[in-house]
This record gives sequence, structure tokens and C-alpha cells, in this order.
Amino acid sequence: LVSVLSSAIIVYRLPWTWKCSKLLMKCIHAGLNTIAMILAIVSVVAAFDYHNASNIPNMYSLHSWIGLIAVIFYSLQLFLGFAVFLLPFAPVPLRAALMPIHVYSGLTIFATVIATALMGITEKLLFSLQNPSYSSSPPEATFVNCLGLLLVIFGALILWMASRPHWKRPPEENAKVLGPIGETPEGTEAESTMTDGSNADKSDLRINSEAARKQNLKLDDAGQRSTM
Repeated sequence: LVSVLSSAIIVYRLPWTWKCSKLLMKCIHAGLNTIAMILAIVSVVAAFDYHNASNIPNMYSLHSWIGLIAVIFYSLQLFLGFAVFLLPFAPVPLRAALMPIHVYSGLTIFATVIATALMGITEKLLFSLQNPSYSSSPPEATFVNCLGLLLVIFGALILWMASRPHWKRPPEENAKVLGPIGETPEGTEAESTMTDGSNADKSDLRINSEAARKQNLKLDDAGQRSTM
């Protein structure tokens, strides 16, 4: 969840992906989240199997509580994301209303996953390091503590990238995909109106010039007749 979910979060924030179609980026985002969900389920099943085989109680620690809650909410997030944002059935106003909630819940789940990982490695150190103990700071404890610091830095970097406005996909790229088929994209309506207006002006000029030419022909014809 830490590595694959973070990749799914920042896949829209990479400048070299802004020229790709929004549908392609949605499929990549959904595919990465699906892979993370499968790996999370495998991990939870493996943890329960290990506890049952070793006669260790299940769901007694804060690590297990928050971890299971994160997996449950992540599965709901993935299901709603597929139903609302990937499949073409949800109306555009519903997508626009749920998008901030989808983004906020995704970032919250990622922060919860980081916290769960930190609690898990600390719990493992407390149970595994007996001689020497964890409090005596053996090399194993130092190594895992450094790993925990790297997890915090990594999580903060991902959250920073996901919250900065200049890392967002440009809005003109989003407008071409969020609008229904046949609808003028946002930001181009004024341009189309100006274009239509200029085309109309050109048509009026052509009509006026054509009428003037015909009027001149008539006058010339009348002049020739009067002369004759």
C-alpha cells in the first residue's frame, strides 16, 4: 500500500503525463489502485494465517485495528472510484461534487497506511528484540528506526506533491474529458462565440459586397440602356 498507492496518487501530478489522455491516466490510476488492493488483501490473509498457525490472538493491537480499517475504507474508495469516475454512467455534476471527497479520502487513507506501517514495525521490534532489548538500541533497532523516518519523509513528500496547485494537471486538459460528448469544453465557449461572431461578421461583409456588386451592375446596365 505504501509504494503502489503512492504511485497511484501522484500519477496525475507528473508533468510528462499531462499530454496523455485523461482516460489513459484514469485507467493507470485505477490499475495501480487495484494492484495495491490485491496485495493488501493477500497481506491481511497472510497475517491472519500466521497468527492462527502460531496461536497468536488476532485483532488485539492498535496496529491491527487501524490497518484493517484502512483496508476496508480503501476497498470502498476503490469501488466508488470505479463506479463514479471510471465507468461512463455517473453524471458530470455528481463527479464534480464527489471529486474533492475522493481526493481527501485517498490522501487520508494513505496517511493512515503510513501510520499503520510505523506502528507495525515498532510492534515487531518490541516483540522480536529480547536480547539485546529494543531499549538498548541494537543495530536492528537503529536500522528500523531509520526506516520509519524514511517512511515519514516519503509520506510527507507524496502529500506535498498531491496538495500543491502547480503540480495539478492543467484545467484545460480536464475540461476536454469531464464534459459530456458533444458539449463545448469549458474555457473554449468564449473562443467559439468569438469565432462564430467573427464568421458572422465576415458573412455579412460578403453579403454586403455581393449586394453592392449587383447594384453596380444594375446601375451600369441602366446607364448603358439610357445611352442607347
